[in-house]
Amino acid sequence: MTTYVLIPGAASDSWYWHLLNAELRGRGHDVVAPDLPCDDDSAGLAEYTDVVINAIGHRTGLVVVAQSFGGFTAPLVCDRVPVDLLVLLTAMIPSPGEPPGQWWANTGWEKARHEQDTRDGRAPDDEISLFLHDVPPDLAAEAIKRRRYQSATPFLHPWPLQAWPAVPTKVLLCRDDRFFPAEFMRRIVEQRLGIAPDEIDGGHTIALSRPRELADRLEAYQAER
Repeated sequence: MTTYVLIPGAASDSWYWHLLNAELRGRGHDVVAPDLPCDDDSAGLAEYTDVVINAIGHRTGLVVVAQSFGGFTAPLVCDRVPVDLLVLLTAMIPSPGEPPGQWWANTGWEKARHEQDTRDGRAPDDEISLFLHDVPPDLAAEAIKRRRYQSATPFLHPWPLQAWPAVPTKVLLCRDDRFFPAEFMRRIVEQRLGIAPDEIDGGHTIALSRPRELADRLEAYQAER
């Protein structure tokens, strides 16, 4: 049996995964979806990693799936416990020694976002249009209501690994992502991991907009192995 370990992005929690969680459990898999201490100003990436490790416990057959800012925590988990597969889902990809807060400037994200906003004709403060444009309205409203305070603490300190962990890694970008545009992500994946990403229709919050399709893709990755 596969155990899927689902790591959310910034200012988020396990609710983000609830539809995917149900899909995967309905297919006979175990799911671990911990709530990270994102609202705790004393907690950094080390504490985030500890929370995930503790939630995993003695489980094996692990597939770690990381969304957005979860891309900084997931490799730290893979460095400490045996993981069969790491899936970066429209996620930030760190470089050794890089503080997460510097990732935006180092990757040229701001320019890519501005160009995407211009293409979309999107107002900068329209979070629905940015993150949830393809999510059913009731779910989008609930997601906004559940948005948590995100401490700056984990963004301040260098990412501690000297190299990417020795675990098979897939990157799945979302073609309709307005926050991490697809063209931008293709470049970052190639530059930082030297691989070509896989692609799926959907926006940044694909676990809410297309949970079944996402579960299909995760199962396909397992079948490939």
